Amino acid sequence: MDESKIKYILSSLKELEFGSILITVHDGEITQIDTTEKKRFSIIKKQNERKN
Repeated sequence: MDESKIKYILSSLKELEFGSILITVHDGEITQIDTTEKKRFSIIKKQNERKN
């Protein structure tokens, strides 16, 4: 397996806090790596909105 691809995957894993890494393989070779990062925000409701 190509060492540069392994390094790229490991680097992506280290940088990713929440999300996924999709590795596409054709004929036993890695042809594509997609990284999707998710950022979640907590919702803080205002006091007036809770009463309505």
